[in-house]
Amino acid sequence: MEAAQAFAEETRPPAHVAIIMDGNGRWARAKGLPRIAGHRQGAEVVRRLVEHCGEIGVSYLTIYAFSSENWKRPEAEVDDLMGLLRLYLRRELDALARGGVRMRFIGDRARLAGDIVALIEAAERKTRNNTGLTLMVALNYGGRHEIVRAVRALARDVRDGDLDADAIDEAAIAARLDTVDIPDPDLMIRTSGEQRVSNFLLWQGAYTELVFLPVLWPDFTNDHFDAAIAEFRRRDRRFGASSG
Repeated sequence: MEAAQAFAEETRPPAHVAIIMDGNGRWARAKGLPRIAGHRQGAEVVRRLVEHCGEIGVSYLTIYAFSSENWKRPEAEVDDLMGLLRLYLRRELDALARGGVRMRFIGDRARLAGDIVALIEAAERKTRNNTGLTLMVALNYGGRHEIVRAVRALARDVRDGDLDADAIDEAAIAARLDTVDIPDPDLMIRTSGEQRVSNFLLWQGAYTELVFLPVLWPDFTNDHFDAAIAEFRRRDRRFGASSG
């Protein structure tokens, strides 16, 4: 029994995997294609990966779809990305719902177009009772801005007399983040060879294991994902404690 339990622990995937999907533009450029072609191929990779995560038992998958800094990109590319998002939600939502996937979106929705907000809200409503993989999409998301919004919420609570300033602790901050009720990521993967977190899940990633892969996102496969999980399993996660 103990051996079986130990084997189960060794083969169980991390509960929450976060991914910085980097390299769409470089992939397209290398092939002489417009950047949107890279984004389209990247969306197909997401579709396959969501299915794979459900099959192997990952509970939460968070993808960095559009950062708050991405507004600095050329207007035409931003428009293409938002159009691709609309297409993905309209085309894939029914299949995701049938597959038991629960969708959640994090980030500041204030700057998003009204029809996109409506699609997001519809996706969350349609899948809210699903019990399979939770697919969390970071859209117009920035980790620093998320923390700022949480601090503002705390300040309002203190001002209104609903919270004592001395009662503010890590749990109080976490409860006001976009990821409330979601466990912190165990593993964060970044593709394209870049080695930074780019303002992604700054609070939540305090003890997240980081794996950087040289593959561009449109070339990312389920085998790459499984290799990252294998690397994760080799890590000794001590959360600040000594190694013994």
